[in-house]
Amino acid sequence: QVQLVESGGGLVQAGDSLRVSCAFSGGTFRDYSVAWFRLGPGGERVFVAGCSWRPDDTRYGDSVKGRFTISRDNAANMVALQMNNLKPDDTSVYYCAARVGLINSGSVWYNAWGSGTQVTVSS
Repeated sequence: QVQLVESGGGLVQAGDSLRVSCAFSGGTFRDYSVAWFRLGPGGERVFVAGCSWRPDDTRYGDSVKGRFTISRDNAANMVALQMNNLKPDDTSVYYCAARVGLINSGSVWYNAWGSGTQVTVSS
């Protein structure tokens, strides 16, 4: 059974940078796409960024393009999200999710989830 463990959340000021990481275990990592979601205002899970088994195959949500970068280390079974120029609107719980196959921006298509890490950006 696939397990995902997030780390690296915290409290930062607007304009700062933060890096969150996701450790994958319990499956064949190269079979999975991994994505980051965050909780939206209504409690829904909003797509932030995703990466397939190919590290250069990435996708981003509109609100984070140009500020966030997802990266993947297939040797270490890790995915990281580098968040630059953070804004108060980026405050949320960030979740790592995995699915077999290609990246998908819909949360319903992911069947493995971490427990989340809190990111708080003060103004």
